[in-house]
Amino acid sequence: MKERINLGKTSPEMYKKVVELDQLVSADLEGAGFTEGFCHLLKLRVSQINGCAFCMKMHSSDAVKSEESLDRLAVLSLWKETQYFTETERAALTLIEAITNISDGQISDDVYKVASSELTDVQISSVQWAGVLMNSWNRIAIASRYPVGV
Repeated sequence: MKERINLGKTSPEMYKKVVELDQLVSADLEGAGFTEGFCHLLKLRVSQINGCAFCMKMHSSDAVKSEESLDRLAVLSLWKETQYFTETERAALTLIEAITNISDGQISDDVYKVASSELTDVQISSVQWAGVLMNSWNRIAIASRYPVGV
């Protein structure tokens, strides 16, 4: 069987643009008041939903380096069942999950109502961009079969 095409290597200019967008999105999230550690948790949550092991490993490690708590990292996939997240963070997680699970073609009014009651317009925009970006990264890594190892 032929080895998978590595999108970063075969289309370096497009890959570079995604990297540039990543930098803009990260700055936008932090400018909206989200901590660096929580930004990695948002990205990690998207990767958990999409099953992207490469991005899960990377953002787990980056979250720890950003002094995110191991407890929050450990319970992220079941965040709704915990008390580790603020109402603002819960709204951001709800929104980014809805963006990731957008297969029905829309974000429900209920999700948007929760988001708009807890988040500023700037925060909503930054979380939505983070969802768009991370879903792109996950598809790049999965399609290219980026290796995950020790």
